Amino acid sequence: MTPFISTDLALALARATVGLVIAAHGAQKVFGAWGGPGMTGWTQGITRMGLRPPVVWAYLTALTELVGGIALALGLLTPVAAALVSMQMIGAMHRVHWAKGFWNSKGGIEFSLVLALVAAAAGIADPGTWSLDRVLGIPSLGAPAYVLALVVAWLAYVVSSRPTTAQSGATGNKAA
Repeated sequence: MTPFISTDLALALARATVGLVIAAHGAQKVFGAWGGPGMTGWTQGITRMGLRPPVVWAYLTALTELVGGIALALGLLTPVAAALVSMQMIGAMHRVHWAKGFWNSKGGIEFSLVLALVAAAAGIADPGTWSLDRVLGIPSLGAPAYVLALVVAWLAYVVSSRPTTAQSGATGNKAA
């Protein structure tokens, strides 16, 4: 029996959905779109979360969501884009959602966890036929590139972090 939809197309649909959701969150931060905080509000949020220097991390995280989300949606430099999106969601879970439990309805990790895991799946898999990586002839770097980019992003996050305080989990700011 021939499958109704190819695995490449199924992965591309999942990757595009998560990428566009992440990019929309980035647009909220960068441009203030859809009721988002804009860069001023996002910088204040990053300050409350304890990342330093806050202005650098505000721009880095907002642009990671906007540009990284678009790159993930298009399948461009897929392992790197996926690792940056995964790390962004890991940071959101750590700084904002973890203290609120699992369910998204209470501000918990549920939504960020799903986005991080779909991004991870896209990052370790071959980007497939429906990707700019394939169209542009970029070699499939897969899991090693994903893991390397994730480790570098994690190290940068750890170096920039101050110890988590009760305030960072209770601010009510959305990091994702």
